[in-house]
Amino acid sequence: MSCSPSSFTEEERHLRANDRPFNLSYHYANNAIKTSKYNIFTFLPLNLFEQFRRLANAYFLFLMMLQVIPQVSSLSWFTTAVPLILVLSITAVKDASDDINRHKSDKQVNNRRVDVLIDGQLKKEKWMNVQVGDIIKLENNEFVTADLLLLSSSEPLNLVYVETAELDGETNLKVKQALTVTGELGDNIDVLASFNGEVRGEPPNNRLDKFKGILSLDGQTYALDNDKVLLRGCTLRNTEWCFGLVIFGGPDTKLMQNSGKTTFKRTSIDHLMNVLVLCIFGFLASMCTVLAIGNAIWEYKEGTAFTAFLPREPGVDSGLSSFLTFWSYVIVLNTVVPISLYVSVEIIRLGNSFFIDWDRKMYYPKSDTPAQARTTTLNEELGQIKYIFSDKTGTLTQNIMTFNKCSINGKAYGELFDFAGNRVEITEKTEKVDFSWNRLADPKFDFHDHSLVETVKEGNLEAQNFFRLLALCHTVMPEEKKEGELFYQAQSPDEGALVTAARNFGFVFRQRTPETITVVEMGRQVVYELLAVLDFNNVRKRMSVIVRSPEGKLTLFCKGADTIIYERLHSSCNKLKDVTTEHLNEYAGEGLRTLVLAYKDLDESYMEGFKRRHHEASTAMDGREERLDELYEEIEKDLMLLGATAVEDKLQDGVPQTIEQLAKADIKIWVLTGDKQETAENIGYSCNMLRENMKDIFIVAANTAEEVKVELRVGLFWLEKTETVQDEKVDGDYGLIINGHSLAFALEKDLQLELLRTACMCQTVICCRVTPLQKAQVVQLVKKYKQAVTLAIGDGANDVSMIKAAHIGVGISGQEGMQAVLSSDYSFAQFRYLQRLLLVHGRWSYLRMCKFLRYFFYKNFTFTFVHFWYAFFCGFSAQLCLDTHYWTAVNQFFIWGSLAAYFAVTFTMYSNGMFFIFTSAFPFIGTARNSLNQPNIWLTIFLTSLLCILPVVAFRFIVILLRPTINDKVRYKMRKEALPAPAPRKPARRISTRRSGYAFSHAQGYGDLVTSRKFLLRPLKSRSALELSVLRVSSQEEME
Repeated sequence: MSCSPSSFTEEERHLRANDRPFNLSYHYANNAIKTSKYNIFTFLPLNLFEQFRRLANAYFLFLMMLQVIPQVSSLSWFTTAVPLILVLSITAVKDASDDINRHKSDKQVNNRRVDVLIDGQLKKEKWMNVQVGDIIKLENNEFVTADLLLLSSSEPLNLVYVETAELDGETNLKVKQALTVTGELGDNIDVLASFNGEVRGEPPNNRLDKFKGILSLDGQTYALDNDKVLLRGCTLRNTEWCFGLVIFGGPDTKLMQNSGKTTFKRTSIDHLMNVLVLCIFGFLASMCTVLAIGNAIWEYKEGTAFTAFLPREPGVDSGLSSFLTFWSYVIVLNTVVPISLYVSVEIIRLGNSFFIDWDRKMYYPKSDTPAQARTTTLNEELGQIKYIFSDKTGTLTQNIMTFNKCSINGKAYGELFDFAGNRVEITEKTEKVDFSWNRLADPKFDFHDHSLVETVKEGNLEAQNFFRLLALCHTVMPEEKKEGELFYQAQSPDEGALVTAARNFGFVFRQRTPETITVVEMGRQVVYELLAVLDFNNVRKRMSVIVRSPEGKLTLFCKGADTIIYERLHSSCNKLKDVTTEHLNEYAGEGLRTLVLAYKDLDESYMEGFKRRHHEASTAMDGREERLDELYEEIEKDLMLLGATAVEDKLQDGVPQTIEQLAKADIKIWVLTGDKQETAENIGYSCNMLRENMKDIFIVAANTAEEVKVELRVGLFWLEKTETVQDEKVDGDYGLIINGHSLAFALEKDLQLELLRTACMCQTVICCRVTPLQKAQVVQLVKKYKQAVTLAIGDGANDVSMIKAAHIGVGISGQEGMQAVLSSDYSFAQFRYLQRLLLVHGRWSYLRMCKFLRYFFYKNFTFTFVHFWYAFFCGFSAQLCLDTHYWTAVNQFFIWGSLAAYFAVTFTMYSNGMFFIFTSAFPFIGTARNSLNQPNIWLTIFLTSLLCILPVVAFRFIVILLRPTINDKVRYKMRKEALPAPAPRKPARRISTRRSGYAFSHAQGYGDLVTSRKFLLRPLKSRSALELSVLRVSSQEEME
């Protein structure tokens, strides 16, 4: 995608609600987007400019201009123009088709309808007509039109729930909340129409996680942050309606600011061919110079003896003749760089693309998705990949979490053992727990350890508290379309998995309001009063809720990372902590995602003071986060340990094996994900990218540029800056994990090389919490300094900029739409197919192309050198040694010989004898024979061949009739007239049009006569009839 920048540098966004004239005075961009490259007027010049950047196209254009000059060439200009125009046209049609699709996509998006408040009324308007400062209404499941300041919503406390898959790849819901002062506007159209608040904020930028601004209303100023902004690309969920004020539109939105530019991707073979063509140009110029000098010498010493056959024009001396000969030989020797090279290369690439499309081993039957080569120009580049940049969610994983195991009060659940105490492997045939006793259970939930259900049913206090915590401590939103059919909208997939587990084990999270949580506990409905939510963040690494039960009991439930929770446990839990730690180590070794659960009983008097201080801290304008952290630290102490959970983030089939094989091929894989650090780290272990036997794993999570610099310069990894970064050998395997905040500093110009050098010496690199633009910046950094071929693979809209930035982009057609696929060069359904794409198709395509180029240049150099050598025997007259009849015969032999070989091999492979020898390998016996027995097939072949040959034959006859050469005239005259008697020689003027020797390339010339020197031995009186005929026709032409 490309976005048109504003015509001025914007330092601050200033707008007024419901005042279009005021906002238009700032010339802000409207909400229309443009991702296409051309329009009807710019297509031809821009496309031709792009194509003539390919050196060979420019060369043949120059060659065509040379052929227009009659003194240099007698060949018609269209002999070069026709194939050149054909190549340019085919490429132009392909580019036009791609751009038409982009125009259609833009038109579809720009013409979507949305309710806009205009002149006190809600009117349906196209997206492209929405202006900054407009108030718009969104309804459930609608896309967010532009970047909006949330004003009001249908939900309590002015909350809205949005899905941000197109921005960060996460399908979980995010919560946004409007200011209280704007929330009072509600859905009253008259009140909204009279709203005249002014917003001042930051200019358009690509930071998805930050927004700074203020709202001025009725003399009061209110702070605005990212939690009050809805970004374009989000989808409204579980919210009946909401109203928003447009802050940024179209190209200024954060989605478009994060979209990379569409670039013309070219392979290293293309670059190599350009270099080779340049070298060949130099070599061609050298040969032509040598031959031109030879012509000058020959004309000076021997040329006067040949003027009877090749009379010179007046004023043409040996120097001018040499100059014209130079350009004649440029034409004669042009086969050293034939235009057919590029046509042949494109045909081979097209064939390789068909092989990818037809590969059954890259077909995914569950979704009926075959592999697709969306471009035909990059196949051989697949065999040269050095770095792979991969998204995590939906690319490496299925984005499906399952509750796998747990530890409750020191006892592990989830494993099965036989009577001898040996562990039993769980397979699809293993008996599953029957949850039919729970009418609200999720039928898709699978668990195999029956003892856990029995423990819960028996009323075990710890087990029930364990699942009660899972049912209460979360931010999941329930949706019950039918009685008993619950659907959970979770901010993270693991939260959804834990709540679903609690649901199946008898603690069903049923309903939520801002003040209460309703849970069905073992068939009994219980309503808890929700007093506070101590939310999760990357620093706290834990989440807590404080609830009051119907009996009036106050409890704090907490879940989080083991290291964080262990620091806050009561000393009486030490023994239980040791046992639980053993279970956690076992779970971590299996690559499972773990959380530790704990609780604490609170008394009423303490809670009253806490609520008061919490309200003061949450409404403070300065130091709000610090004051809240202090309060949270104070209350989250002396916790009682309940146990731990183990959730499996299911990898796609074959991901660890694929990564292992790619690593053996010396391909490095970097994971760039928007997920939090713990999630990315766990997946790294699951994929065998991170291993326990690694020498060290460096984690960069600093908050300032200096701290990032210090953390990157770790020991032996730091070296002096260089223009390019070479792979350094280090002792042992290392891993690097860096978060998005630190990455923002590391990508600055002063720290780029430190980041790249440290990362390149690590076996594994994982970047977490990164924005789409940061993904593209990392790819561009490696492209710039490593001089290596890169590949980016992803499945969501947040991966589009990364896919466009890499040399090759691969899209996974998964759960997050088709945005990545539409921007990619190749697409398929599963990550494991990447191995076959690179190691089979990529390698074979590269080998095929290299063999073809070697043979092609060998063939053409051989053909060219024959003419170069022949120049020394034809007086450097630019004649062809091998005329087109010969060369055409050779080409025809190879064409028809190839067809004959093809039919022979086809009949052999599908013959009865081959079937009897290899029965299983050749099941389609007789298919070729049966098809070729049909008369229609042969008629089609005959008519096709005839239609291809007739235009050429007809064209040659017409040319001979309308524009006969001097040879044609001589032959015609010889047939019509008898040979005259010899006559004495009369002096004649030596004037005629100079003609390049290339004019005789289409008929037999006088090479044998000239080189034999026999005519010099004859007396002047014995002129032959042939010579007189030549002179007579020449004289007639001069008189005409």
